[in-house]
Amino acid sequence: MKVKKIAVIGAGVCGLGAIKSCLEEGLEPTCFEKGSDIGGLWRYEVTLHTSGIYKSLTCNTSKEMTSFSDYPVPDHFPNYMHNSKMMEYLRMYARHFGLMQHIEFLVCSVRRCPDFSSSGQWQVVVEADGKQKSYIFDGVMICSGHYTEKHLPLQEFAAFPSLLEFRGRYLHSWEYKHPDAFAGKRVVVIGIGNSGADVAGEISRVAEQVFLSTRRGAWIWNRVWDDGNPMDTVLFTRYNRAVQKLLPSFLINRWAENKLNMRFNHANYGLQAAHRFLSHQSTFSDDLPNRIITGRVLMKPNVKEFTKTSAIFEDGTEENVDVVLFATGYTFSFPFLEDDLAILDSQHSMYKFVFPPQLEKPTLAFIGILQPVGALIPTSELQSRWAVRVFQGLKKLPSETDMMAEINRRKMKMAREDAHRVQYIDYMDEIASELGVKPSLFSLLLCDAKLAKEVFYGPCTPYQYRLQGPGKWTGARAAILTQRDRILKPLRTRVLQPSGSSSSRWLFKIKNFRKEFFLGNDLYLCQR
Repeated sequence: MKVKKIAVIGAGVCGLGAIKSCLEEGLEPTCFEKGSDIGGLWRYEVTLHTSGIYKSLTCNTSKEMTSFSDYPVPDHFPNYMHNSKMMEYLRMYARHFGLMQHIEFLVCSVRRCPDFSSSGQWQVVVEADGKQKSYIFDGVMICSGHYTEKHLPLQEFAAFPSLLEFRGRYLHSWEYKHPDAFAGKRVVVIGIGNSGADVAGEISRVAEQVFLSTRRGAWIWNRVWDDGNPMDTVLFTRYNRAVQKLLPSFLINRWAENKLNMRFNHANYGLQAAHRFLSHQSTFSDDLPNRIITGRVLMKPNVKEFTKTSAIFEDGTEENVDVVLFATGYTFSFPFLEDDLAILDSQHSMYKFVFPPQLEKPTLAFIGILQPVGALIPTSELQSRWAVRVFQGLKKLPSETDMMAEINRRKMKMAREDAHRVQYIDYMDEIASELGVKPSLFSLLLCDAKLAKEVFYGPCTPYQYRLQGPGKWTGARAAILTQRDRILKPLRTRVLQPSGSSSSRWLFKIKNFRKEFFLGNDLYLCQR
């Protein structure tokens, strides 16, 4: 039987998982990467146009929740990895599974073959040394992600006309690398997503003053949760998700908002959100409250207009500023996909965020084009594992009518939320069910109660989707049962001497109290 050839576009975290998934199913992948190295978004470079991350960027999801499903992050790595550690992990993964030999660092374009309706094949054109070369592939996996095109909303921005008169500098957070260029400056940061909060906090350490402008406020999470555990390992459990499904939204909103306000009162800090917790994406920031309480960051509403040297805000206040930094997110862009308008509608509608429903043959898959409330690596990897099974004909998609009906149902359900944000466990289980790898708690309970308990009450780590079905990994059980040890390992760098049990300490205190009490009485009687 002829081995099918698959083109993988992009060698970031999604692309590496796609290459590995192709190899698992006996497909022949060739990955095309326009940059000079793997890593995609996580590859930090000083030059402005090759990478959109800043030097200090650290992952917002913990290592156990972020890892590939059959390759845990080393136990000594920190729970929240700096971009350099993430790159180290990706290189280890690529070497371990022999992925580098399948990657070509070339610019490419992708178009359907003339006989696509019958063959389902794609033509990929690459350019090297000024010469073009054409390849034919049986399938394409687009793994370029959604942080490809910076969204600089100048036409939508109410103060845009006056910004043209502004004598200072304005830029997008994509161009931000480190704070040195902002030393002694007065900076207004527009947007309070993860990047906006991070950049505002970091710049405020060297700037004269930073103003953080937000239209709707935000709910602020931090990485360290109860008892010092990584936040997602505590909250993203099957037990918690089961409870959430039983509770009405207003109770979940109330619990989450009260919990976050216990750390600091959002209203007092000028961060009170105009929306309920579940209605919009929350922001991760360990540092922002500290920068606000020390006065290094001042919260402001929307900018109404600019003068030559200042910003006037909607509350009527005016501040002199030297730099405007837009932390306003990104838009989807597939410049290499020549007939993308015929493949995707204006809303980028895809069946389960992977397959365009209009194609005659299901030989194109978009990997990682979604924003999970959780880690991207596990969700994109599971998408790839499903996609290659479809390419091989081992899984069949519904009809176009049924796929569109499902897409519309999802849109209606998520009408009040960002249409590309999905609940981590729900989505993972949804794709795992398509693939046949969703863990069966009932079966586990009958044959392995210890594992079943950790799967249900412990963090829903990616290893759970390697316990059974296609791609089963023999190390999955051990990875799940030792995940808490890997969480603690990098924290215990200072060995403490055992201080005895809590009961022993209390017994000692009681004995000491009795001794002091009776000694005190004796002294009192002697004095009498």
